[in-house]
Amino acid sequence: MNIPNPNPTAHFPLPAMPPLVSRSVAVIGAGAAGLSAALELRREGHSVVVYERETQIGGTWAYTPETEIDPMGLNPNRKVIHSSLYSSLRTNLPREVMGFRVYPFVASEKPGRDPRRFPGHREVLEYLRDFAEEFKLGELVRFGREVLYVGLVEDRKWAVRSKKGNGEDGDDEVYDAVVVCNGHYTEPRIAEIPGIDEWPGKQIHSHNYRVPDPFRDQVVVLIGSSASADDISRDIARVAKEVHIASRSVQNGVTGKLPGHDKIWLRPMIDSVHKDGTVTFQDGNEIYADVILHCTGYKYHFPFLKTNGIVTVEDNRVGPLYKHIFPPTLAPWLSFVGLPWKVVPFPLFEFQNKWIAGVLSGRIPLESKEEMMADIEAFYSSLEASGIPKRYTHQMGESQFEYDDWLAAKSGSPSTEEWRKQMYFVTGRRKRSTPEMYRDHWEDEDLISLAHQDFKRHALEVSV
Repeated sequence: MNIPNPNPTAHFPLPAMPPLVSRSVAVIGAGAAGLSAALELRREGHSVVVYERETQIGGTWAYTPETEIDPMGLNPNRKVIHSSLYSSLRTNLPREVMGFRVYPFVASEKPGRDPRRFPGHREVLEYLRDFAEEFKLGELVRFGREVLYVGLVEDRKWAVRSKKGNGEDGDDEVYDAVVVCNGHYTEPRIAEIPGIDEWPGKQIHSHNYRVPDPFRDQVVVLIGSSASADDISRDIARVAKEVHIASRSVQNGVTGKLPGHDKIWLRPMIDSVHKDGTVTFQDGNEIYADVILHCTGYKYHFPFLKTNGIVTVEDNRVGPLYKHIFPPTLAPWLSFVGLPWKVVPFPLFEFQNKWIAGVLSGRIPLESKEEMMADIEAFYSSLEASGIPKRYTHQMGESQFEYDDWLAAKSGSPSTEEWRKQMYFVTGRRKRSTPEMYRDHWEDEDLISLAHQDFKRHALEVSV
């Protein structure tokens, strides 16, 4: 289905509002989160500099066929490849849901673009480029600048040291505030497997997966149950001898061959591996495997950030953070954008950035340090009482819209559109029931129509 574009340059109205105070703000990263931060901060009247290590915008959406020399990404001195995209990746959200509210992700009429409702990763990058061009954000970005150090200096300001390319000398600049938008799909998390040191096979993390060809005629054990695990297992199965998906979410009784697939098996987690090349699963079954592929997620990683222990990462919990954004002791001068996962990311970035920008200008009051700490402690206690491990602190899922709407109320923005919420849930149900087909067959045309009515209405408001 080809979704019509009501206006290629349409975007939501952006009422100007003079700030109470203009701040100098450094934004770390020019991916989707950093671009949104740059827009909202500048709209609020702040002076913005965006530091981007690569030579283009896009962050994780800037695909590169290059992978790291260390396939597991464990060497701290490795040359880091930022993107974790694989060649065949398509979005698992429809473009209507996925796009920024201020700039809908409608199908472009430009030649060579991907009009599909669930487009490939290259289309997302082109959309981000269109977004940056529409709002003239490129002029705020310093490309090829790797941030080496961010730390407090006198008068509660922040020093940012960066270097260009392979240059050894760093440049120091001082800002009123820093917004961290460096993403969290670069530093791999690895499953701990008994016996792995003696196992003779090859290991790779999905961060370094691009195409299935290297796995031709091999037996692959893939660990994980994420969207990337689903996609990669099917991608590899086109050329591999066998693919075995080991996951905590697979229960005994539902293991075995995946329906509709001759070469994919569902397995419980790995119990151990052995020096003869065998892999033993928790149900006692054993296979010989050539490769273990870890689709086990990523770690939050801020090697440049020095806060004297005020902000820590413990079992993948970045804290203490008020509403996943502000460390109370350093608020509002240090903030984080984009930590929540299992979310619709781009609109969430917008909500977070509007709040940050308004708080920095003084337009939006921020709770006291004591109130923020009390809220964080209550949140952590609720997670513990529910048996939710620390590493899931920033996971949201269905609770994301309550969070988004709380942020919207804080910044005086409209809450999440009802059609967007319903489309998200409908897509999730389709993905679970028809994982092979949900990207190309759907039955929510009524919601699509509501979305495009919204887009047209706002486009008309802008043109008046």
